[in-house]
Amino acid sequence: MRIGADSAKFPGAAGLTATGLIDEAAGMGLEGVSFRSILDLSATLDPAELRDVAQQARDRGLRLEAGIGKINPFSTPEAPHIRELGGGDYRRAQVLMIEAAASIGIHELWSALSNYQFHLSGLYAFDRFRTDVDWPTQLRATTAFLKVLAPALRDHASHLNVETHEEITSFELVRIVEAVGPDAVGITFDPANVVVRGESPTAAARRIAPYVRATHIRDVVLVREPDGLRRYLAPVGDGLIEWPVVLNALAPAAPMLSIEGIIASRAGMSVPVFDARWASGHPDRVMAEQDELLAFADDYERRARDGEVPDAAALAAPVEADEPRRFLEQSRHALRGLLDDVRPSMSKETA
Repeated sequence: MRIGADSAKFPGAAGLTATGLIDEAAGMGLEGVSFRSILDLSATLDPAELRDVAQQARDRGLRLEAGIGKINPFSTPEAPHIRELGGGDYRRAQVLMIEAAASIGIHELWSALSNYQFHLSGLYAFDRFRTDVDWPTQLRATTAFLKVLAPALRDHASHLNVETHEEITSFELVRIVEAVGPDAVGITFDPANVVVRGESPTAAARRIAPYVRATHIRDVVLVREPDGLRRYLAPVGDGLIEWPVVLNALAPAAPMLSIEGIIASRAGMSVPVFDARWASGHPDRVMAEQDELLAFADDYERRARDGEVPDAAALAAPVEADEPRRFLEQSRHALRGLLDDVRPSMSKETA
């Protein structure tokens, strides 16, 4: 498996062109870049601009992946630039992006259902808990829309890999993939996100492994709060994720391991497992997995008291100026060691 980086959290990404980011990634010893949007390569999907970026990646020996935007019809109004690309037709815009990506050899495409509302707190920061449209209705609408996109994906031998984003469970994603068809839809696995839905990263990895075609990689720590837990992001190796188990589960598919870093914060996010509203909103909840997460938090608190790891206040503090780059470099180094140690054959690109 290659070790790459997600463009959205790449250090200094806001000031870099696509080719500049590729150069920076290659200079850091990375083997690929997952651009959050194909529009990051060319805002107009200009064929010449796209070819130039693809050629730059080939010259530097990097794999490219790209996204095409969100696919929950109740969230897509938050991306008016995509609708504008399609002349008012959101579906057409996403088909154009599928076609443009395929024209330069990008067939593993990222998406997610919804946006986390960073300016809000509590349950309503997640579209899962919207009151104007319930979550089952959103899931049905998303599945129906993916079935509309599926012919274009199949025509171009591409897969739209829906992320284990903070609002959705791994159980729900598996059902979506199986309803639409794994020949068109896969999963982008972010093991740090599944804990927000009360899931064990290792158990989730085993559940979704047959459908994983892409990843967002970072570690996670948990601390106790009155109503449950709070999640913070950490470099690979500094958190609770059992990476040998996760990587072995992903080994047959050998997806690129795209490190998703941090920018201004460690993305503290509430996991209110003791809130009755939260609990009732998770019909697939596995109590043994929730108990595992609570035990992880208790162990972390003990280590923080002993001065072995940062405490909750330190995790909530703003990141240091050089921390995003250190996060990425440490994660790359840790993944390389894990790949070499866990399964030597996994450390080489297989596709």
